[in-house]
Amino acid sequence: MKKFSQQEIDKFVSMLDFSKIEGGLVPMIAQDYLSNQVLMLAFANEAAVRQSLETGIACYYSRSRKKLWKKGEESGHVQEIQQVFVDCYMDTILLKVKQNVAACHTGHFSCFYREFTGAGFTIQGEKIFDPDEVYQK
Repeated sequence: MKKFSQQEIDKFVSMLDFSKIEGGLVPMIAQDYLSNQVLMLAFANEAAVRQSLETGIACYYSRSRKKLWKKGEESGHVQEIQQVFVDCYMDTILLKVKQNVAACHTGHFSCFYREFTGAGFTIQGEKIFDPDEVYQK
């Protein structure tokens, strides 16, 4: 798990461009560090970026709940950060992560499990867990 010092985090955050999306958000992509499979896309504000880099566990900003959201806070399916990349515009973050169990709340490993075939969608891969058992509300 990759963690950064406060000085390193301050430097990284100061170079990011939070101005392009209303609310000071940047897209943050999670990718499996071994297979390179894209797991999910979420958004992060400065606080979420800082928490991710301090703890080594991916944290995002939930636009619907309007609060920080540590990936796996309900399910336990956390994302352990292995590497951190930023795009050429300094406004999108790519986290290479070790995904514990699955990234998608539907039970699939990746949120990108539906392939559009022209005639409709084909489901790629099997569910890894039953969401009804994990998210008992």
